[in-house]
Amino acid sequence: MSDLKQTNLERELKALKKDIIQMMDLVANQMERAEKAFIDQDIALAKEVHHVEKRVDAADLSIDKECENLIALYNPVASDLRLILASTKIISHLERVGDHADKIARYVRKKQVKRAYPKDLLKQVKLAEMFDLALEMLEIATQAFIEEDSGLAREVFAKDISMNEIYGSAISRMHGYASQKDPKVDLLLYLFSVINKLERVGDLAKNIAEETIFYLEARILKHRKVKDLKKLL
Repeated sequence: MSDLKQTNLERELKALKKDIIQMMDLVANQMERAEKAFIDQDIALAKEVHHVEKRVDAADLSIDKECENLIALYNPVASDLRLILASTKIISHLERVGDHADKIARYVRKKQVKRAYPKDLLKQVKLAEMFDLALEMLEIATQAFIEEDSGLAREVFAKDISMNEIYGSAISRMHGYASQKDPKVDLLLYLFSVINKLERVGDLAKNIAEETIFYLEARILKHRKVKDLKKLL
């Protein structure tokens, strides 16, 4: 590859990273709004989350096209190619995080939902803690990508283990609540769905961290079992 072509590629890759970081920030903001909308049952804020979803989808399509053009124009190799390949996966994971945020907010927008989640139940299932942990995992994964730090990316794995533990405990407590006399079944179903989506957001943050490690170290960690990932911490 000529020096000029290499310089142009470097500039384009820098622009690609900038676009991905902007998408990461957009999705994190969407999750923060979804949390506040759900906790406060704020319909107006829930609608904002839905509008942001359109921007997330547009960013996904734009960056994907950007990656295709880079491969077609420059025929990159080694770490440059890995960055582009990882980028296509990362934006896909981010788009799915955005989908989960939008669906959480959608439960607030549904008029038929009674807006009276028992505070004791929310505390028992550690909903606020799950939201905070999901956001923290996204933040760490983003920072690892920005700083090109595979060690920082690995910290997401430990957070994911904690998320899975909280999730398992939450499901158990919800079963106990459902067995009580006259449980609010409709609210339980919505709450279960929110908890399930937060666990998935944690998985997606872990996937983003795995793609960062792939880009930096040429190591594929996808589909590794939890016990194997623990060895990498």
